[in-house]
Amino acid sequence: MTANLVEDLTGVDAFSKDAIADAVITEHAPWSRPHAEKLGRAVWDPATLAAARDAHRYPPELRTHDRLGRRIDVVEFHPAYHQLMAAAFGHGVHALAWTATEPGGHLARAVQSYLWNQVDGGTACPTGMAYAAVPTLRDTPELAAYAERVARHDYDPVYAPVETKRAATVGYAMTEKQGGSDLRANVTVAQPAGPRGPGQAYRLNGHKWFCSAPMSDGFFTVAQTAAGPTCFFVPRWRPDGTANGIVIQRLKDKLGNRANASSEIEYDDACGLAVGEEGRGVRTILTSSDYTRLDFAVGSAGLMRAALSQALHYADHRTAFGQRLADLPVQAAVLADLALEWAGATRLAFRLARTMDDRDDESERLLGRILTPVAKYWNCKRAPLVAEEAIECIGGNGYIEEHPLPRYYREAPLNAIWEGTSNMMVLDVQRVLAREPKAIEPLLDEIRAAAPAEPRLAAAAAAIEAAATRPDSAGPDGASRDRTGRRLVSQIALAVQASLLVRQAPGAVADAFCASRLDGDWAPTFGTLPAAADAGAIIDYARLAS
Repeated sequence: MTANLVEDLTGVDAFSKDAIADAVITEHAPWSRPHAEKLGRAVWDPATLAAARDAHRYPPELRTHDRLGRRIDVVEFHPAYHQLMAAAFGHGVHALAWTATEPGGHLARAVQSYLWNQVDGGTACPTGMAYAAVPTLRDTPELAAYAERVARHDYDPVYAPVETKRAATVGYAMTEKQGGSDLRANVTVAQPAGPRGPGQAYRLNGHKWFCSAPMSDGFFTVAQTAAGPTCFFVPRWRPDGTANGIVIQRLKDKLGNRANASSEIEYDDACGLAVGEEGRGVRTILTSSDYTRLDFAVGSAGLMRAALSQALHYADHRTAFGQRLADLPVQAAVLADLALEWAGATRLAFRLARTMDDRDDESERLLGRILTPVAKYWNCKRAPLVAEEAIECIGGNGYIEEHPLPRYYREAPLNAIWEGTSNMMVLDVQRVLAREPKAIEPLLDEIRAAAPAEPRLAAAAAAIEAAATRPDSAGPDGASRDRTGRRLVSQIALAVQASLLVRQAPGAVADAFCASRLDGDWAPTFGTLPAAADAGAIIDYARLAS
């Protein structure tokens, strides 16, 4: 450090110095420690940080035609992007859950994703889509070649038929301009090329407003058949070795996530294989949404961790008024509040991941069913606030593009949009409570598990139970409940986080979280914790170097 300027945060082990990630692996998936340690050392490596910077500084470019005017529809990426993809897929960020032979694969993979999202959200999108795709691919015998290659801990960017490649990636092309999140409104049409049914070939024609990662080896999509919306897998190459009828119209000029290409495409008699029964496409594709929504909850926690790490590093090495910033009471209060936000979000995300490992247990299945939209809603809504406050902790130095924080800030809102907006998550929680009312029981059990040590949790559980089970005062249209849905989902998120922290975090962390988030001793801005909160102890819990 020179003249009170703070050097970049580098060379710190993001896994073994992270109190929460290290603890959950020790308790639930100790076999995966070598995977986490290896990736943890890469997160703050200078070469990794440089690649993340360059992949966003030099975004992908679309090449529609070659030099001789032939249509090619190729997206070209900066070498840094391929470096990041090779690292992420090589570490198994996308597939550890599916290649593990020991218990706790989904949790172990969630820790990988949490670590990788501290590096780069652009390449975290392809890893998350691959994670969600593997079980659906495996369920369709005709897609076995894709399933095998997607699950490999490898990356092969060559534009060629999947049978000739070491590894494969998968994208999603669902959204149409007139329907957005309402996939039943899709107008892309699929006509059978022969026999109908799962695994059979169809010809697809239509437009997709958003296609994520258009250089993937194949895409899940929804198109209309005579029986209604149907799920298809559309490979980049036809069985005869020619390029499939996928025309890339343009790349989206996005606010953030710029290293990852998002595009508009046209299907022009594209060959697609039916996945699942005709007319059940929305239900089929929603089977993968639990995995992608988990990944967005985990990824948002990872992004919070990255922003917090930057703020703590700066505050520990910058002085003002004769003290380290971290020792100034007004700044310590903010850092401690950010640390509580990270701790609650991370524990919530990892608890959800554990339900994926125990889906044979009915209580865990029901808990996962309700916590998936809750965690996706809460973590994705909080990440932008944490990123913004972290920038303010650093000040002007955190607002310039040479610093990673502007990239985090642009990245943060996206997770709340992808795979269902916040309002869709609220509606999903309401749907669970209406269709599977027994889901409230394991949820309340989870909250009450820490009630003997923290009386405020009993009150929180009672309030949630009353809100979730009361008759709808507005009648069958559900208008009243829709208006109060966000309040209930927020109450659930905070109560579950509080219960987890009471059981699994130092007393200073749990006490401050419960007093501020449950007892209302908190203003709606960071840095307003109760006077009794032990800011120093909370910050120590969050420090990577502790």
